[in-house]
Amino acid sequence: MDFRDSESHAALRAEARAFLDAHAPDPYEMYGDDPLNASNIEAHRAWQKTQHAHGWAGLTWPEAFGGRGLGPIEQIIFNQECARRELGLTMFMPGLCMVGPTIIAHGTEEQKQRYLGPLLAGDEVWCQLFSEPSAGSDLAGIGCRAERDGDTWVINGQKTWSSGAADSDYGILLCRTDPTVPKHEGITYFLLPMDTPGIEVRPIRQMNDGDHFADTFLNDVRIPDSCRLGEVNGGWACAMTTLMNERIGMGGMESFRFDDLAALVRERRDRIDPVTRDRIVKVWGWGKTLELLNARIVTKLGMGVMPDAESSVMKLAIARLMSEAADMGLRVLGPEALGRQGTWQNQFLFAPAMHVAGGTDEIQKNVAAERTLGMPKEPRTDRGVAFEDLPRG
Repeated sequence: MDFRDSESHAALRAEARAFLDAHAPDPYEMYGDDPLNASNIEAHRAWQKTQHAHGWAGLTWPEAFGGRGLGPIEQIIFNQECARRELGLTMFMPGLCMVGPTIIAHGTEEQKQRYLGPLLAGDEVWCQLFSEPSAGSDLAGIGCRAERDGDTWVINGQKTWSSGAADSDYGILLCRTDPTVPKHEGITYFLLPMDTPGIEVRPIRQMNDGDHFADTFLNDVRIPDSCRLGEVNGGWACAMTTLMNERIGMGGMESFRFDDLAALVRERRDRIDPVTRDRIVKVWGWGKTLELLNARIVTKLGMGVMPDAESSVMKLAIARLMSEAADMGLRVLGPEALGRQGTWQNQFLFAPAMHVAGGTDEIQKNVAAERTLGMPKEPRTDRGVAFEDLPRG
């Protein structure tokens, strides 16, 4: 692994730091007490417009569509500099990292002209309508139906864990359009206006009292065929483009800062016994391991190689680190941890979601075992079987 920036990357990092020194917003204005909260839409929109005005929005997008035509390493460098200023995910992450690159790869010229500019400029917010109550890690198992009626599609079904759905203008939507073929082959990808009649968004109240996620119900929702992205029943290829770019776009973002835990420990030294001290050092070691994993991914990208199982290992490490760090934060707080609100309380209550979101721990372990350790793949009974013939829970 190479931990050093190349000359061009060092120059970009210096440019990013200068921009952030001059224009970065106050993290509290963006997120409040909860660093995972993204409900202050106007603050997020203002930050997106600032990045767009100074050429820092859509770094990996082609210049023809308003980006800078840079690579994944350059995006990671900018993310790292944002993370150092405690700026992480924004309401525009799904659009920038997932929607934009997918439209660029699979969209018509009309779709590119219509959607990419407003997205980049912070005028329109997007959400992801992929997961369902019975289809999360097994995304190809979706059952939300879209049936064609002339030049219109009629959609019925439910999506869940849709981040920011209540505040979004558009959503990327996967639907089952042919149940007579194997599950990966009968999916179509749509660009859904969220103000279409028949859409009901119900926020999901989380343990930390946030409601960033939502259930989305679609009842006889009618959209024109112009909202379809890619070929009919070709949605799986579009979805893979979306998910690949999501991993690239989120590279370098920090979900945990050891310095925050260290500061808390220094304030309450009287509560640190040898066992607690040992666990804190373990958290520090896991954080350093995560940095090495990230460096490995960046090195691969620099050699033109797309990471494979590394992303699954990273996901496992992040989930474990966040859970352990949040638990340690509450232990160090002592009786103060009983307070309902606070940074460490929020992290503790949100941490379990990290073991599920983006693919469960079990799924990530399977990927690492099969692709890195060469272990036998789990037997599959759905290969070549029509979706309508599969058992459904």
